[in-house]
Amino acid sequence: MRILDRYILKSVLAIFFSCLFTFIFLYIIIDVFSHLEDILRQRIAAEILIKYYLSYLPIIFVQVCAFCCLLATLYTFGRLNRDNEIIGMRASGLSIFSITKTVIIFGVIASVFVFYINDRFVPMSMALTGKIKSQMEVGSKKAQGKEQEDIYNLAMYGLKNRLFFVNKFSPLTNTMEGIVILEHDRHQNITKKIVANSGVFKDGVWKFYESITYHLDENGQLINEPIYNKEEVMDIPETPEEFLNQRQTPDIMTISQLKGYINKLYDSGATAVVRNLKIDLYRKFSEPQTAIIITLLGIPFALRIRKRGIGLTSFGLAIIMGFLYYVVGAVGIALGKAGILAPLVAVSLNHIIAISLSLYLISNMP
Repeated sequence: MRILDRYILKSVLAIFFSCLFTFIFLYIIIDVFSHLEDILRQRIAAEILIKYYLSYLPIIFVQVCAFCCLLATLYTFGRLNRDNEIIGMRASGLSIFSITKTVIIFGVIASVFVFYINDRFVPMSMALTGKIKSQMEVGSKKAQGKEQEDIYNLAMYGLKNRLFFVNKFSPLTNTMEGIVILEHDRHQNITKKIVANSGVFKDGVWKFYESITYHLDENGQLINEPIYNKEEVMDIPETPEEFLNQRQTPDIMTISQLKGYINKLYDSGATAVVRNLKIDLYRKFSEPQTAIIITLLGIPFALRIRKRGIGLTSFGLAIIMGFLYYVVGAVGIALGKAGILAPLVAVSLNHIIAISLSLYLISNMP
């Protein structure tokens, strides 16, 4: 590694880890003080709090890593530019790529690391923090209110080798809407498919309304005519509490688990659900790339920082561009879940725009 590369890398690493530890510290302090009243009232033990925040570290890292990369890039090249070191490098014949390649490689490594943490540790961390938080909130009105919140896109495995998917589940009224049930044989072939408009759990049984039952052979072909029932008592042993306890969300699933869910739901006819789950799957691949993309976006602004006024303007513009990057990403996801954009396009929209803009700005630098 060249002396220049080591010089730049040393500055980038110092700023990156300083920002990372600062953000982690601020997050924990702010969260503790915002819940201090609940902590003192319920007398939550210190070891439970320590375990909770330690399990939250992978989630915080994934959320702030890209912004730490942006700040490290802005500060490092901004300082080099203010000290006229960039001019000296350019005068010696170095290209923009030669000067910035160390930061770019660092951004790539950070993205790979975020991808690994996001898939291997974040799902377990979210499940663990959720469990600890529920323990801390036992008996509080907040916990009771949370249990009554409606749950959307609920998918779970049940008894009798059944796969349930529910568009909306309301624990307060024990009702379900948009129900799809796939029943499999021991070879995992779909033998029965039940589609219902709604269902209510009352007097210990599930009653479905406007249900259609399809019987299928081992090749997935329809046997006889579908059976329609305006009202039907279903042989489903699962209670609403079991639906609550066994639910899985994309946030606490690894890539392989989410792929498995999508494959099993592919033939369910729930196209909107499959589309939304695809978006969640593609996001697990695209969001870790934010670190390198936001780094590329910050390079042209950092190289323009010379005087104090220009530096503040460039720094502000870089932060605004980073904010717009997330806004465009949120809009793309919303359009994808609405069915306006294809899932892959929806999760890649902000990446495509940001990469195009950063390459254009870098290529047009003197």
